[in-house]
Amino acid sequence: MQKIAKFEKVSKKQFVQDWLDTFTTATQAEAIQIYDQLQLPKRATIGSAGYDFFAPQSFILKPGESIKIPTGIRVQIAAGWVLKCYPRSGLGFKYRLQFNNTVGIIDSDYYDSDNEGHIFCKLLNDSREEKQLSLTQGEGFMQGIFVEYGITVDDEVDQLRNGGFGSTSKQ
Repeated sequence: MQKIAKFEKVSKKQFVQDWLDTFTTATQAEAIQIYDQLQLPKRATIGSAGYDFFAPQSFILKPGESIKIPTGIRVQIAAGWVLKCYPRSGLGFKYRLQFNNTVGIIDSDYYDSDNEGHIFCKLLNDSREEKQLSLTQGEGFMQGIFVEYGITVDDEVDQLRNGGFGSTSKQ
């Protein structure tokens, strides 16, 4: 196996800013406490392809509800690789848990963005069986898989990224 990436926490300042922006009723003290308890993603077994991301706090999603989650995590990835993020497959099977953008794509140059490459996800409980999803703090809710990619022989891109969602189409 090639070792091509390293997970880190974003800075406490960045996390608190993003958490309070997302959860407007939270306090700075609550955000700091959540930050201090963040876990880095990890694989469950030696045969696991996916790195499990852990819920930064407990939450409940009723059918049809969605939630945006600042994970507090960033990742340094070697050039030529991407991190693809998906809901944990068991949660998708049981609750039709989905990402609003279907698959999260974390490019290698996102690490250097102005938001420190802070990985967010937006989950949707698309249960058609009226199942409520309850996740506890520290429980795995999404998984990231590193994938190598190629580019075309005539590719001449020289733009640098600065931002997250939609930033690469603003050029």
